[in-house]
Amino acid sequence: MGVLQRFEQRLEDAVSGAFARAFRSAVQPVEIAAALQREIDNSAQVLARNRYLVPNAFTVELSTADFERLSPYGGTLSSELTNLVNEHVNEQRYTLAGPLRIDFEERLDLSTGRFRVHSEAKASVTPVAGQSLSETAIGRAPVLIEVNGVRHPIEPPGIVLGRGTDADLRINDPGVSRRHAEIRISLMGQQVSVSVVDLGSTNGIVVDGQRVTQAMLRDGSEIRMGNTTIRVRNPHAQQPSGV
Repeated sequence: MGVLQRFEQRLEDAVSGAFARAFRSAVQPVEIAAALQREIDNSAQVLARNRYLVPNAFTVELSTADFERLSPYGGTLSSELTNLVNEHVNEQRYTLAGPLRIDFEERLDLSTGRFRVHSEAKASVTPVAGQSLSETAIGRAPVLIEVNGVRHPIEPPGIVLGRGTDADLRINDPGVSRRHAEIRISLMGQQVSVSVVDLGSTNGIVVDGQRVTQAMLRDGSEIRMGNTTIRVRNPHAQQPSGV
């Protein structure tokens, strides 16, 4: 029995016939399941020989009618879709970019029976030990970095980014080395100088679209490590002359 067949059987066992009636003329759960499988296969990226990285954060966009029909059963369907994705990932020997998440969103531009699936690779991030993420701490910090929508205040002399337990900010991305890069901060009067240095990582770093071993960072610079993008917020930065 294939993954989709097992999914359908579990769903039938988990919910009443009301679920089937609710979806008789709308989006079918198995259609969403198949779309998730295709999204995973089409998004697979080579990490190493016989090792592929796939997205872990999925958004299923539904029409208003389908979203309202789905809502009473959202928990059950989400759970079964999560099981399906994990089964597919294991069978294909893929590597998820981070903890699996499937969300449903209502979209007014979609008609009944139509849906869209979007995916992202989002690594889990462990903040610096003892660091406060409060608005007060963020407001006082000379430099902020934003990872997966969360802002982290950074103080001089800076932090080490990596996947290992000895990194200051841990990023659970398979494409990130244990000690991948270091963000360095120095204060010169009212100016804040920020730079990034590759610590000999396997996959390197990309700053504002350019592969580098080290670079000065401006307000708005983006650092790419593995499949994770880090945005630098530094309104007091010295403007670098170039990367």
